[in-house]
Amino acid sequence: MRQTALFSAGLVAALALGLAAPALAQERPLDVQIDQATRVQLRAPASSVIVANPRIADVTVTDAHTLFITGKSYGVTQVIAVDALGRPLFQRQVVVGPGSTGSVRVWRGGDATEVACGTRCAPAARPATAP
Repeated sequence: MRQTALFSAGLVAALALGLAAPALAQERPLDVQIDQATRVQLRAPASSVIVANPRIADVTVTDAHTLFITGKSYGVTQVIAVDALGRPLFQRQVVVGPGSTGSVRVWRGGDATEVACGTRCAPAARPATAP
């Protein structure tokens, strides 16, 4: 009898942790590097995807279960994917920051120059125009 009670208590605790873990995981911000994409796999098909500030991040839906979030500009925004009944499947704050690629964007007025840095810095791309 005591073993059954211990097993039941352990099962309840494991289920509670298992159900709480996905909610806790989505509370942490999702870090995305600028000009890079991060894949998000959904547990159910999404009906709609909302990006709070599309100047900071963009979402590409490849199928009902797969999203790619691309960092467009430095900042913080929120991405929400909901099912057909409007229930959230994915809801995260997205933080777009610099990557570890060793490149720097230098702005002069409306012109930007990408500079790749190793032991020395050198222009990596043609100057870009501000959006």
